[in-house]
Amino acid sequence: MFVEFATAALVTMLVTLDPPGLAPIFLSLTRGMSESERKQVAIRASIIAFCIMAFFAVAGDVVLKALGVSLPAFRIAGGLLLFWIAFEMVFERRTERKQQTAETAITQDHIRNVAAFPLAIPLMAGPGALTAMILLAGRAHGDPLLLVTLAVICGLVVLSCLLVFLGATPIAKLLGVTGNIVLTRLLGVVLAALAVQFVIDGIKAAALGS
Repeated sequence: MFVEFATAALVTMLVTLDPPGLAPIFLSLTRGMSESERKQVAIRASIIAFCIMAFFAVAGDVVLKALGVSLPAFRIAGGLLLFWIAFEMVFERRTERKQQTAETAITQDHIRNVAAFPLAIPLMAGPGALTAMILLAGRAHGDPLLLVTLAVICGLVVLSCLLVFLGATPIAKLLGVTGNIVLTRLLGVVLAALAVQFVIDGIKAAALGS
């Protein structure tokens, strides 16, 4: 149970955050900044994203109950949302959408608060990542060990994003256009399978509940 949960959490969070895919966007958002300024933006964005995702992992279920939404229903809806993100990744639509979000933010805010928006929200702690955190927290069924494991994994994935930001220039050059395309599509297929599993789990839970 522990190994299965940890593996699913790690793969899901890595795919939804997609650290390598954020490298070229980070470069575009911080264009014209010095290395120290880029470092500050990267650290601040990572802290904000982690805090938001941790909050949704802890309080997401409470919020759902307050809204009258059952966890099985959210699992099905969340699985469908993650599947759509996977669809975008496989057919190269997600990167284009993220780039458009980044360009809009640069025009509106002139990079003053680029760490908070759009880097932390919605590029890192976006709908997919927040949905994944709530779904994974639900699969933990209140087990303290699994919840701590989820928090650690979330921290490690955010840390990987931070490392990618700090080394964005060489990573982007190393992967190249072809490398980014291949990696994104491969991760998209994995995410699609995980999304379908979330939907299956939601349907099973709803059926047993009824």
